This record gives sequence, structure tokens and C-alpha cells, in this order.
Amino acid sequence: MPERPDAVLAAIPLLALSGLVLRSLIATTGLATGLLAAPLAPAGYLAALALVFRELLVGPVGRSA
Repeated sequence: MPERPDAVLAAIPLLALSGLVLRSLIATTGLATGLLAAPLAPAGYLAALALVFRELLVGPVGRSA
């Protein structure tokens, strides 16, 4: 059965790629390509970084420190 650390480690690359996947999806449809697709690539990386910081500060590591 997956534990919490396994879920967090699996979520990090998924979040990092989510911005690129969403940007590619919008670019292929051609809807709002110039306005909406540009800031989505770093959004996935920022979401993954926020997850890492949240786990370090609020998760089990933060509570034990």
C-alpha cells in the first residue's frame, strides 16, 4: 500500500510536467496561444516547488524539527 512519502515523490514530477502538458494542449488547439500558454510552463514547476516547501515546513519533517 502506498505511503505518504511515495505519493509526494510521485506528485512532484507530475506537477512539474502539468504546466508543460497544459501549455502544449492549449497550443495545439490554438485558443489563446499568445496570452494563456506563455505563463503555464513555469506554473507547473512552481507548483512542484510549493509542494516540496509545504512538505518540508508543514509535513512530517517540519513537525519533527
